[in-house]
Amino acid sequence: MRLKREEFSMKNKATMFVATLLVGAFFAGCGATRASHYYHLTVLEGSPSSTDQPQFPVTLLVSPFNASHLYREDRIVYGTQHEQMGTYQFERWSEPPTEMLDEILVRHLRRSGRFREVHSLHSTSRGDYLLRGHLYDLKELASGSGLMARVSFEAELLDSKTKNTLWTHSYTHDEPVGGKDVAAVVSALNRNVQAGVADTTASLEQYFAAHPPAPAVASDN
Repeated sequence: MRLKREEFSMKNKATMFVATLLVGAFFAGCGATRASHYYHLTVLEGSPSSTDQPQFPVTLLVSPFNASHLYREDRIVYGTQHEQMGTYQFERWSEPPTEMLDEILVRHLRRSGRFREVHSLHSTSRGDYLLRGHLYDLKELASGSGLMARVSFEAELLDSKTKNTLWTHSYTHDEPVGGKDVAAVVSALNRNVQAGVADTTASLEQYFAAHPPAPAVASDN
C-alpha cells in the first residue's frame, strides 16, 4: 500500500513538473512577441515641375485603384517567378497600396502644374474627366538574378459626360533591390512607383496636348 502511495506521489510530481514547463513556455512565448514594422510610399513635395508649360483647362477626378484583396490590405506581398505569392506577417504598409497609389497620383498631377484642378473622387468636386486604374502588382519578386521590386498597373481616362474611354496607359517594371531586407524592397518599390506615376502623368499630358479640350461655352442668363 505504501508503495502505491509513493508511486502516486511521484506521478503527481511528474505531472506538476510538465505543467510548470508548459506554463513557462507559454509565458516565454508571449514575452517574445515580434513587433510589427510599418512602411509608407513617399509622396513627393515641391514646386510644379513644368511651370513653363501651358496649363490644360480641365478638372480631373482620380478614382481609387481597383486591385485584388492582397493590395487592398496592409501586408507587404512577395512572390516568385512561378506565380506563388505570400505576405509578410510583421512587415506591413501603413495604408493599403491602392490608397497610397491614389494619393501619390493625385499629388503628382497637382505638382505638375499642367491641369487646372485635380481632386480625389472622394471629394465633392465635379470633374471634366475621370481617371481610374487597376493595380496588378506591387510586390517583392525573387528571381534568378536576385530580388526585384515589381510594379504593374494600368490607368484610363473617361469623359465624365459620355463615359467614353479616351486614353489608356500601362506601366510594368522590375526595379532591382539593393539589399536583402524588407526595407530595401520597400525602397525599390517606392522608386518604381514614383517612376510609374511620372510616366503616367507624362503620357496623360501628351494626350491632352494632342487632343486639346474644347473651350467651355458660357451660358446666357
